[in-house]
Parts: sequence; C-alpha cells; structure tokens
Amino acid sequence: MISAQTLRQWRRPLHLGLLTVLFNAAILLTLTPAEAKTPVKLVAFGDSLTAGYMLKPDESFPAQLSKALAAKGYAVDVTNAGVSGDTTAAGLERFDWAIPEGTEAVILELGANDALRGQSPADAKANLDTIITKLKERNIAVLLTGMLAPTNWGADYAREFDGMYQDLADKHGLPLYPFFLEGVALDKSLNLDDGLHPNGKGVAKIVQGIMPQVEDLLRQVETKRASVQSKS
Repeated sequence: MISAQTLRQWRRPLHLGLLTVLFNAAILLTLTPAEAKTPVKLVAFGDSLTAGYMLKPDESFPAQLSKALAAKGYAVDVTNAGVSGDTTAAGLERFDWAIPEGTEAVILELGANDALRGQSPADAKANLDTIITKLKERNIAVLLTGMLAPTNWGADYAREFDGMYQDLADKHGLPLYPFFLEGVALDKSLNLDDGLHPNGKGVAKIVQGIMPQVEDLLRQVETKRASVQSKS
C-alpha cells in the first residue's frame, strides 16, 4: 500500500511538470503574429511624399505605416526608399539599388513630380511600366498608388496622366490605391505651408486610408510564401 508521504512526493513533480507545460502553452498562445512570423520585407518606393519631406523621421509615411502595422500585430520591416524630387525616370534609374534583395512587397508611389513639371504622361507611364515589370520579374508583390495632375496643364493632360495608373494596374493585374493624397490634398490642416506636402497628421490620414490595401498586399506575400513552402 502506498503511503500518504510517497503519494505526496509523487504528485509534486507531476504537479510541477503540469504547471511547466501550462506556462509554456500560455506563452505560445500570447505570442502575437509579429513575434511568431518572419517579418515581411516591404519597401515604400517613391518621391518626397514617401520620403517625408520636412517631417521628423517618425512622421514619414514608411515610419507611420510601420507603427500602424505593428499595432495590428503584423511583422513587417518597412524600408523608406523615398527620394524628394524624384520623377518616374529618376526612380527607374535608381531601381536596382533602391529595391534590395529579399524584398517581398513594394508600395510604388511615383509620378507627382512628372505632373508638376508637365512632363509627358506617356513617358511617365513607360517608366512606371518598366519599374513594375522589373518588380514582377523578381516576384515582388506590388501596390500601385496613383496621383492626380494639377489643372494648369489642361484637361487633356490631366485625363492622360490620371488615367495611366488604372491602365497600368489593369495591364499588370495590380491593386491600385487611386490617389495617394486622398482626403489630404487641399486640406490646410493636413499639409505643410507649401500646400503640396502632407504634415504628420496628413501622413497619418494617408496611412489610415491605404491600410486595407496594404493588408491585402501582405496577404499576397503570405500566399506566395505558402506556395514556395509547399513546393520545397
């Protein structure tokens, strides 16, 4: 017959072992997606609207997007590849070093400076087409963002320029966020004194508006990852 003392000694390690298992399980259950997954490598590739012209580093679009994604539990490394003053041609010239190896997703925001300078919409479209083709060749998921031309170049110019983004999205089967400055343009409270560049609050508005499509972009990446794993 087992004595009470022996029973207590036997139960104690069992009890401690059970507590250890439960504690480890609790840790696993509380891990957020950001802790449990390899971060997605996302590059925000654009001009001053991406770079964060005249803003503090933590107010830029990539920085605020990164913070917003982390708050939602996403594991994403967002790289700021914005250069103030860049046209689509300049973006194409620096493409090879601006989009590092291992990039899985790109938010493409270019064209505003082409429009401000009245440059050919056909040339801008061709440059963007080449950039997108290069991204697709590297199997990088792309979210294309659009821009609207100023009215001073006339209705025909605006029609051709504004329409090129939808044309490119249709051609390449890309998601399109039609106007990067949606809800921000012309609102003095959301822009710097120049009336062209968003302030920190304006960038926050942009992040809020584009977030659903960024989340869709991340789901594309996860689908691609799963496909690669299933083939390995």
